[in-house]
Amino acid sequence: MEIFFQLFINSLIAAGIYGLVALGFNFLYRATKFFNLAYGVYAVIGGYAVLALGRAGVPLWAAAPLGILAAAGVGAACEKFVYARLRARRASALVQLVASIGVMTALQAVIAIIFSSEFQTLSEFAPSSTSYSIGGGVVTSVQLIIFGSTALILFGLALLLKFTLLGKAMKAVSDDEEVSKIVGINTGRVITIISAIGAGIAGWAGILVGFDTGLQPTLGLALLLKGVIAAIIGGIGSLYGGVLGALLLGLAENFGIWKIASEWKDAIAFVLLILFLIFRPQGIVKR
Repeated sequence: MEIFFQLFINSLIAAGIYGLVALGFNFLYRATKFFNLAYGVYAVIGGYAVLALGRAGVPLWAAAPLGILAAAGVGAACEKFVYARLRARRASALVQLVASIGVMTALQAVIAIIFSSEFQTLSEFAPSSTSYSIGGGVVTSVQLIIFGSTALILFGLALLLKFTLLGKAMKAVSDDEEVSKIVGINTGRVITIISAIGAGIAGWAGILVGFDTGLQPTLGLALLLKGVIAAIIGGIGSLYGGVLGALLLGLAENFGIWKIASEWKDAIAFVLLILFLIFRPQGIVKR
């Protein structure tokens, strides 16, 4: 029974990380309509920004927000100087996807040059993590923050989209960019803001992963793949669907390796993705 509770807790923690990445990815995809493969690197940028600030003596309460801002700034810059210019030239979604691969490769290389490719952790900059026992399973304070922040960010995005003028403009641009331009919405500015918010969410996910497990320059691709899988099985473009997909993915991965080796975890994730693509390509929540 203790194994069951620990696997369930592990599933929720994994769902929290995947949910954060899927939330930001879906939020960005709704507006840009292409798979931005550089999105995972934004998470790594957030984590490494906190690492650099921590080494410089900046306290954690200041370093974490600055790390989020660093990721948001890079996301906004990539949108403004790369993707927006491609869209202005009527570039297809495929061309933008290929460009995002180039952005991802370049950013990963810069991070590796500055910080090296070695595995590093942020735990040295935080007080010792407290562990709690729940039903025989163990969860740390960092892992509780992971799960809680996913729920808070989902709630915050829902409020933003429903009750603010900026949120209504975001929804309009996501539905039809050309019509939004006709009615006077500055679509370029709105998409840049969306990119910054999405990248900031990814940055926060990267910071939490840095405290929970650790960082490597290539970590972003692994985070992106799981976030995209969660987004697709939950319903691409749906904020709530992304979180539901992350929960299903976390449960499938962790309970799937109950009796088999943990190396099969990634295989389970892709089998789940293939099943959804065949039998329910619109995902759990159809947008």
